[in-house]
Amino acid sequence: MKKVYDSAADALNGVLHDGMLIASGGFGLCGIPELLLQAIKDAGTKNLTFASNNAGIDDFGIGILLQTKQVKKMISSYVGENAEFMRQYLSGELELEFNPQGTLAERMRAGGAGIPGFYTKTGVGTVIAEGKDHKDFNGQTYILEEGIFADLSIIKAWKADETGNLIFRKTARNFNVPAGMCGRICVAEVEEIVPAGTLEPDHIHLPGIYVHRIVKGAHEKRIEQRTVRKKETA
Repeated sequence: MKKVYDSAADALNGVLHDGMLIASGGFGLCGIPELLLQAIKDAGTKNLTFASNNAGIDDFGIGILLQTKQVKKMISSYVGENAEFMRQYLSGELELEFNPQGTLAERMRAGGAGIPGFYTKTGVGTVIAEGKDHKDFNGQTYILEEGIFADLSIIKAWKADETGNLIFRKTARNFNVPAGMCGRICVAEVEEIVPAGTLEPDHIHLPGIYVHRIVKGAHEKRIEQRTVRKKETA
């Protein structure tokens, strides 16, 4: 099975369709699949639902798809740093389903493990719990959350082998592993592709069984908020 593709557009060829649910890795601008997001923008696919920790910023990450009105709904934990997101949500142009970060990660992981739902204490007694099934275990109340089963997962890794085994770089692992697990098709963009058998098995973060397509590319890796120390003067 061919997994290595020449470009992000090639890797998404035949996969995209209007109205699909996409799980996207990354946290802020760290470890986001920037090449695949640009390819989705270029393809013009619309009415999309994204399950992602956040929506990037106005002109990078998922933010570029908000600018072109290709996103219908966000399933997210954090929506700061994006003025266009705020504008669309407050004007009723964009649907939003808030999830606590741990709940969102577990919803993705559960979907990847074939688990349709799970109970958690997080959100009990808040608006998060409204309309959800409540159940008591050992005297504690929990709410039912559903696993996420996405049409497509798009993630960004540091290194891959030709069979799709992936290694992520430090904090850029973040949501990429659970997001990569829950898609019917998973496409990963990476910085380096090595021959099969090169990677140490114990170092692999996401097995190739989850990954269907790989593309190598150059990444901007934009910093969301650059903070520097003032130069000290004598």
